[in-house]
Amino acid sequence: MAGSRSLSSGLRALQPEAFGADPSGERMARIRRSPYFKDGVFQNPGGPSRTRPSGSPLDFAKKYFDKEDRTRRSPKGAVPVHATTLADLAKPPVTGLRLTWMGHSSVLAEIDGQRVLFDPVWGERCSPFPFAGPKRLHPVPVPLAALGPVDVVVISHDHYDHLDMPTIKALADTDTLFAVPLGVGAHLEHWGVSAERLRELEWHETTRVGGLTLTATPARHFCGRGLRNTQHTLWASWVVAGDEHRIFHSGDTGYFEGFQDIGADYGPFDATMIQLGAYSEFWPDIHMTPDEGMRAHLDLQGGEPGGVLLPIHWGTFNLAPHAWAEPGEWTMDAAGAVGQVVAVPVPGEPFESAGILPTRPWWRDVSLPLNRKWPVPEITPEASRDDLDLVGEG
Repeated sequence: MAGSRSLSSGLRALQPEAFGADPSGERMARIRRSPYFKDGVFQNPGGPSRTRPSGSPLDFAKKYFDKEDRTRRSPKGAVPVHATTLADLAKPPVTGLRLTWMGHSSVLAEIDGQRVLFDPVWGERCSPFPFAGPKRLHPVPVPLAALGPVDVVVISHDHYDHLDMPTIKALADTDTLFAVPLGVGAHLEHWGVSAERLRELEWHETTRVGGLTLTATPARHFCGRGLRNTQHTLWASWVVAGDEHRIFHSGDTGYFEGFQDIGADYGPFDATMIQLGAYSEFWPDIHMTPDEGMRAHLDLQGGEPGGVLLPIHWGTFNLAPHAWAEPGEWTMDAAGAVGQVVAVPVPGEPFESAGILPTRPWWRDVSLPLNRKWPVPEITPEASRDDLDLVGEG
């Protein structure tokens, strides 16, 4: 037994630091008490989800390595980055709510006098290794050190494209607080964040940061960073409400009817940040297509167009077989079908939800034309799930 423990300790010592740490002690005891933790793992709303690619491996390989498709998975030119982000952020938002998409799912939200940073990833790769893994397709718009004080950093889950060790270590040297799903705090403590600065929540729990109320809400996804996917850390979407404004960040999620409940309980929202990239028919349960993302936004708004939708989880990393420009293009199509307002800034371009919105399809300047058309002619609040399932089959 002693030899077995020594071997286990040795293997852990060889693991990359970026793997983080598994929950233990009172944190693990709290996880076991969670109503969302059953049979040794966290459960998704609506039942089990397929977290590995479905279908034939041969079909996936044909799709992934198709020469024509591969040429469209990256931009053909330099992705534009907003040139005056820091100067723009130096001025307070006129309306009290300003969002700055930094790329992928990283968003700085200035809301009712406070600053919230969602899923900050400033690293060059979303990977445990600095020499391998998906590399960013555009520079970060501003240096993290120049961003200025942040009141709270919000993490949706522990995948590498949302929880970046170098970024967290840099933020650990500041005074910011961290709001994370249950179990994720083990990673942050492993990287130097003190327990006193953590707000670790399960679904529907809330915490106060200054004048803001932050609520972890359900999402349909999964977790894991190391060689073993223990499903011992929760994933979440997030509601942030101030005195005048409220916003929603989806994290990563498949579409599920729980968006209607979140909208009824916490909405409607001035702005939503919705994941609608890195989707595929090979993993339909855990990521949303643009049409599903639009449907989620409508659910969150009580079934009608309202607020502003900011597409996230696209444009920065190549993580799926679809064309690089497809999420942006199809989101515009879906928005036009229902009359929903969408903001499509270049990375680093701040905008106020009640101000002038960035709406120019800038990706067309640096991408090849799409080789498949938006497959759903209309998405309405009454659209059937069968209609949504057509997405990605074209």
